Amino acid sequence: GSGSSEAAPMRGYLSAEQQVAYLNKASGDESKRTFAYFVLGAGRFTYSAAVRLVVLRFIYSTSASADVLALASAEVDISVLAEGSSMTVKWRGKPVFIRHRTDEEIELARSVNVNELRHPETDDERVQNSKYLVVLGVCTHLGCVPIGESGDYSGWFCPCHGSHYDTSGRIRKGPAPLNLEVPTYKFLDDTTLLVG
Repeated sequence: GSGSSEAAPMRGYLSAEQQVAYLNKASGDESKRTFAYFVLGAGRFTYSAAVRLVVLRFIYSTSASADVLALASAEVDISVLAEGSSMTVKWRGKPVFIRHRTDEEIELARSVNVNELRHPETDDERVQNSKYLVVLGVCTHLGCVPIGESGDYSGWFCPCHGSHYDTSGRIRKGPAPLNLEVPTYKFLDDTTLLVG
């Protein structure tokens, strides 16, 4: 039509220049100016609330759900564990060996010359309570599950490639490079252990 170089704005939307022009036109009438400021403020508030909602939904969708958080720790009743026996519990899809050690096993673990170990750690560095040893039941060589109360050192033996661990879960013989891993754990009381 008129040869105007300006593109027609979308219906219901005003560009910044059009908003200023509208406010200048309405500046003579105080009620129109107040209403215009109110409408612009409400529109900006609605826009910022919508952006906030989108951001929060994204953040909440990336956080861990309750079932995932429940797998992050395992509460274990160790009152049923007699001295000299072991139990295996599942934590994060991996076996965890919990051993109620005898005085002889504790003494045997403490008597080892740490300087002769491939992965030198004292028994006291590996336990919180000397009566209980808590280790991940995964061989540090290739990830097999060792057999308890066996091997040349009365600890664990991995039959896949012949790794032997002692009563503190330390590698003593075979191809495994490291001791059995000690997971994060704590005693909630005398009979309850929290792994994770």
